[in-house]
Amino acid sequence: MTPREGGEERMEPMVLVEERTETAPACEAAPKLITVEEAKRLEPETVADLFTRHLNPGQLHFMKLLGFHKVIIERAEGMYYIDREGRRILDFFGGFGSLAFGHNHPRILAVRQQFQDEKRHEIAIAFMSQYASALAANLAEISPGDLDMVFLGSTGSEAMEAALKVAEQAQGPERSKILYAENAFHGKSKGTLSVTDSALYRSGFELVGNTMRVPFGDIDAIRGAMEADPSIGIVVLETIQGGGGIIEAPDGFWRELRALCDAHDVLWIADEVQCGLGRTGKFYAFEHEGVVPDVTALAKSLGGGKCAMGAMIAKRDVYMKAYGQPKNAMIHGPATFGGIGEASCTAIEALNILYDDGLMENAAVQGDYLLTRLRDLQAKYPKIIHDVRGKGLMVGLEFADFSKTMPFGLRQVLSVLDDKLKGSLCGFVGALLLSDYNVLVAFTEYNRNVIRLEPPLIAERDHIDTFVDALDDLLGRGIVRIVTDFIKRHARAR
Repeated sequence: MTPREGGEERMEPMVLVEERTETAPACEAAPKLITVEEAKRLEPETVADLFTRHLNPGQLHFMKLLGFHKVIIERAEGMYYIDREGRRILDFFGGFGSLAFGHNHPRILAVRQQFQDEKRHEIAIAFMSQYASALAANLAEISPGDLDMVFLGSTGSEAMEAALKVAEQAQGPERSKILYAENAFHGKSKGTLSVTDSALYRSGFELVGNTMRVPFGDIDAIRGAMEADPSIGIVVLETIQGGGGIIEAPDGFWRELRALCDAHDVLWIADEVQCGLGRTGKFYAFEHEGVVPDVTALAKSLGGGKCAMGAMIAKRDVYMKAYGQPKNAMIHGPATFGGIGEASCTAIEALNILYDDGLMENAAVQGDYLLTRLRDLQAKYPKIIHDVRGKGLMVGLEFADFSKTMPFGLRQVLSVLDDKLKGSLCGFVGALLLSDYNVLVAFTEYNRNVIRLEPPLIAERDHIDTFVDALDDLLGRGIVRIVTDFIKRHARAR
């Protein structure tokens, strides 16, 4: 009862409360996940099983052929991988140019640890990032001419996509056709794949159609294409073809290309993802001819060997024409992970190390020494080594076709198999260098007879001597024994 106005009392309505027992929802059973500590202890057989079931069984097939599937790396430092057994493997592969500073450079580790200890921010999409801004400023300071507008991403493909898009946006739809080169590799995303000359990688994908292919380094072919087709507004070229087998353009080509692009108002994109960042003895490989492209791209070693970092750098007038107004500024704005904090700090430190430690100068000196020693080896084994080429610490070692390494009587018989056997000698040599000499080398996508050498820029003369002496000893066995030794080791590794 509660009092009413005027002193009367009124009956409160009775509310019946039903007693209920709350039942907690059933907990979903947690998936059986592998921890980091468990992953570190996985045996090679278990890793191979997981790789087959969840990553790429076809790739594992090739790793088994080379005997690489038996190796589990425990750690890496400087010029070396160290496996579970403590074996030190000299790295002349260098992650296709991703390890300019070697493995786990102490200064790079320190700057990353400091970033984490101070709980700095990683993603700053809503705010300006001091780290991304500083990295962009450093790249602009390093880059020649008016290359001073930067887009930050995570990979070479992403950087090259940004390069293609800024050029096409600046040129407009009437000048959007792109010239690219035979044996080019610019990435595997659909845009970059459209200017990558690989039947394997292109597969059956429906790709961008506004492209035209020309021979690499052929200025007359490029001139003819530009004169015949005014819709050509962009030419994209690797300054040195990596996947093509470490191929350089003829002397003077880049100066002629710059003049030709200027005459026809064509934008030149220089893909420096693999050959840039000091690998050839200069920061950009195109600087050897004193020219400046309209757009360029970096990745790989820009991440200091510890993170994924890519960058597109464009001339200011090109960038501003494409994205310089508020209405078009976000057409190709930053991605979620573009220029994140720790990656930007890592790249900032890597660029400083490059100059502080004189790594570009070292690449030039050690590269000359490596080429000299390999050419001496070519003179010693002229039937086996077809060519030695490269610049700085980006070197290609091309073996002869298999038939040409054989005694005269077998050459004609085996010559019909040369195409099918292409790359086999590289595979035998690469596998035996690893198993017998603890040296790791790389291969190339297009010319399978080429071993690709891109060691860290911290390489010293004794590292080069170790590699070349190992190769000399291996080639000294002769082709027949190299083949039989490979077969024996492959049989044991299965």
